[in-house]
Amino acid sequence: MAEERRNIMSYETVELDDENSALVIPDQTKLPNEVDILHLTRQQEIWDAIYLLQVRGAPAIGVAAAFGVYLAAKEIQTEDRKEFDAKFHDAKEFLNSARPTAVNLSWALNRMERVVKDHPEASVSEMKALLKAESIAIKDEDVWMCRSIGEYGLTLIKDGDGILTHCNAGQLATSKYGTALAPIHLGREKGMHFRVFCDETRPLLQGARLSAFELQEDGVDTTLICDNMASQVMKNGWVNAVFVGCDRVAANGDACNKIGTSGVAILAKYYGIPFYVLGPTSTIDMSIEKGEDITIEQRKPEEVTEMWYKKRMAPEGVKVFNPAFDFADHELISGIVTEYGIARPPYTESLKEIFRKKAEAEKAKK
Repeated sequence: MAEERRNIMSYETVELDDENSALVIPDQTKLPNEVDILHLTRQQEIWDAIYLLQVRGAPAIGVAAAFGVYLAAKEIQTEDRKEFDAKFHDAKEFLNSARPTAVNLSWALNRMERVVKDHPEASVSEMKALLKAESIAIKDEDVWMCRSIGEYGLTLIKDGDGILTHCNAGQLATSKYGTALAPIHLGREKGMHFRVFCDETRPLLQGARLSAFELQEDGVDTTLICDNMASQVMKNGWVNAVFVGCDRVAANGDACNKIGTSGVAILAKYYGIPFYVLGPTSTIDMSIEKGEDITIEQRKPEEVTEMWYKKRMAPEGVKVFNPAFDFADHELISGIVTEYGIARPPYTESLKEIFRKKAEAEKAKK
């Protein structure tokens, strides 16, 4: 149902309503014109929400998947662990089929299934409680990760800087703060001011509908530009740094993000502007050697030809190439900002160091 309008920054991007066995999200396909809060109780609804981008952004997808598969576990009516485990695995695989590119989806679901595998002696009711706790922990960690990314990102810019971003990697893509926009939102909390240029970002206009929306709601000096204007804005000297998010990063540092990111990285290199990728370590896939190995999601042609228009704006029958993502070559990336620090070239070494720091931090918690 549509709610009375309030600042979008006051909403939870992904929330668990355990009492009503529901995943609660604002429908991002209707922003910025309408804030429609969805209460999803069926697994097909949750799958659809992920596929249709009603919830989107790598970290938010991971949190939604964790809550979603926990809700699936709640529905399993058996006391037999073997049967429970098999049905849980099926539910996990079903949700995992919604989006092939965003690694956080499979990361969160695999983490939830690991809880099942690590507790073979637990009863079904105990397993459900453990899964609930793990899903909540994934969200809590996401908030911490985003704030940490924001702190590291703030060391790369100064008050008054101009920043260009591509797509949406802000609070609407995470549990809080965002990744690429985390330094900006966190800087605002500290009284800093930035000038942000948002690429509209085809095909789903997430820069226009979401980044520009949440930044403006947060009081940030925001300018929306079409994707093909980035070069002119950089040439004008208005951009001091580029901050983008990522859906998957390969072991060599190639960073997959919304389609058009590669072009922005090339332009930034030409104009001598630092290009930074910001994302949690959960989006770094060390099992993938390079960007060419990442599966790129292909989306429906209607998103380009007619989705945003009153009338179709392309001739019937024309072929449409509509990939959701591309990747910025590691040679174009100045740094990869994670919750455990900033990786610098060569990424084959620095990303390993980031994971070493992560392992040490996790060991210290135990």
